[in-house]
Amino acid sequence: MDSVSEVEAAADRLAEEAGLDEDERFHVAMAVREAAVNAVLHGNQYDPAKQIAVSMENTGTALVFTVADQGKGLNPDTLPDPLAPENLLRGSGRGIFLIRSFMDEVHFRQLHPGTELTLVKRLASAGEQT
Repeated sequence: MDSVSEVEAAADRLAEEAGLDEDERFHVAMAVREAAVNAVLHGNQYDPAKQIAVSMENTGTALVFTVADQGKGLNPDTLPDPLAPENLLRGSGRGIFLIRSFMDEVHFRQLHPGTELTLVKRLASAGEQT
């Protein structure tokens, strides 16, 4: 789990360097942290023999974060809706919900083994900034 904090800090630094404001930086860092936590806990089942792979890139138009685990894989369509009345007190599905709320795009890819999650936060162009 130590690596999760390192991943979160690196995501925050990249977001800061890209000029995101404090709220946007928090959202990006939290989304990337949730993806890393999910990879360690749910994907790799906390198996110390398994690793997560993380990449981060500023393309100039977006921040792109990729987090992959070596677990059995995840079908995001099977996750419970955390806003459904029967799930309000359950913890499952909240991390992915937050990730989708905070990022502009979220993509899942099955790796066999593992799951790769790509998070995209679009950057405002110079003409869009106020």
